[in-house]
Amino acid sequence: MGGPDSLHAVRPFLYNLFSDRDIIRLGPSFMQRPMAWLISSFRSGKTEQMYEQIGGKSPILDITTAQAEALEKELNSCSLQVPGSRLFKVYVGMRYWHPFIKNTVDKIIRDDIKDLMVLSLYPHYSKATTGSAIADFKKAITEFQISNFKFQIHYIDRWYDFSPYIDALSAIIAEGISEFKGESFDLLYSAHSLPKSFIDEGDPYLDHIKATIAAVNSSLVTRYSLLFNWHLSFQSKTGPVKWLEPSTEETIKTLAHSDCKNLFVVPISFVSDHIETLYEIDILYKKLAEEYGVNLKRCKAFNTDSKFILAIKDLIQNRLKGVK
Repeated sequence: MGGPDSLHAVRPFLYNLFSDRDIIRLGPSFMQRPMAWLISSFRSGKTEQMYEQIGGKSPILDITTAQAEALEKELNSCSLQVPGSRLFKVYVGMRYWHPFIKNTVDKIIRDDIKDLMVLSLYPHYSKATTGSAIADFKKAITEFQISNFKFQIHYIDRWYDFSPYIDALSAIIAEGISEFKGESFDLLYSAHSLPKSFIDEGDPYLDHIKATIAAVNSSLVTRYSLLFNWHLSFQSKTGPVKWLEPSTEETIKTLAHSDCKNLFVVPISFVSDHIETLYEIDILYKKLAEEYGVNLKRCKAFNTDSKFILAIKDLIQNRLKGVK
């Protein structure tokens, strides 16, 4: 989605976010932008205070750029060993803040790229995330094709059950759990929430989340010999519509009343740090847990974790070979 690169960018970022009807529908279509303007104006002050507590901006662009550089290096380290093989250049495009997808597409065209792999950094597909981003990408391509520019485009729009991803996620979870030093704990998967109506209309997001959790749990038991109770909750809901439940906040309270002393939170639908991990979990939920006598630890985000970068490299190479 991108994120504001300064406190001054918070309000326009929120406006871009709430203007997207794929995220949330604000009345009839003609009211979407006026309502987005009102909401972004109303929420910007509080949101700026949140960003102030995590460094005054979102780290998402810096992290994603570092991921892109690491991935490009890995892809080309393999290619350079095979004479005549293709070389890779990795670009970053964001949905609601700079660098916008349209501007990235323009750069790709100017760089005379002929073959393009469009990779969503959301492992789990939803029309509100990957769907919206790819629609924006296709809109940009349509506009630029006025100049008869053409290239081969391939899409990777979901990879929630890709084995190297599951392995990398299991490894980083097991590493974090070791901090409890053998004490009992509960494992809480906290996913970004989604309006329930999306799921009712057939969006596969929740099924994808559950499939990832099932695969990771199996790996934690068989490969790492861990025994635990696990739970699924949802964070970051916005607006008055009904969202997926239970919320992470309510789940923490419920577990505290069930005598949970150690809680390990895995931000299951995220691959990098941003406001949902650094503020919501590390500050807001950790404080709540402390108030209820729960020792909350958060699984670190992938960011540029080497296993994660190698998993994405494998994902791309498999797709190029025609492996689903």
